[in-house]
Amino acid sequence: MIKNALANYSTPTLLGLLIFSSNFLNTDLFNFGEQNFAVWFVLSVFCFASGWYINRTLGWHHGGKVIFAVIVSVTAVSMVLIMFFSDYFSANELILFSLRNITLGSMGIFGMAIQEILAGEKQALILTEKVKLLEASAGGAKKEAELVLREAYTKSDKIIFDATSNAKNTILKKERIESELKEFIQAEKELIKRYEEL
Repeated sequence: MIKNALANYSTPTLLGLLIFSSNFLNTDLFNFGEQNFAVWFVLSVFCFASGWYINRTLGWHHGGKVIFAVIVSVTAVSMVLIMFFSDYFSANELILFSLRNITLGSMGIFGMAIQEILAGEKQALILTEKVKLLEASAGGAKKEAELVLREAYTKSDKIIFDATSNAKNTILKKERIESELKEFIQAEKELIKRYEEL
């Protein structure tokens, strides 16, 4: 657990040190043109990478709180340091030092945001593929259900046809038996009449 905490919070500490180190960069020292930009660009890239890694390890919500706390605490410590060593730092540029700290901290937040967006897009792509697979399997299940339904209709039609033919056969047998019975009764009546006539 301690090892995990060290791994998770070493990057915010690095971000704080990068932001704090910007206080010691005097842009007049690097007034060679492109080198001035290169120093700030490198610091910005490191802060961006730190924010990226913080989002991967701590997540968007907790990592955002941590970066915000780092920005606020480093800016507060920087202000105290600048006021205490006002001979080395020009204290009248207190706002510029704060803005530098906030700018580098916002690069960390920007790194977090980019990482979160890319992770969200990757997750959305995976979910889109899952939806396509589910739709394909649902299409197969729908076809299978239609086949089962057709088979059930066919079987029900056969059952109805068989029941109807059995009913007709039964009615025909009944009518035949009735007619035979009537003929038999008629024959018996005639036989009785003949017997009585004798």
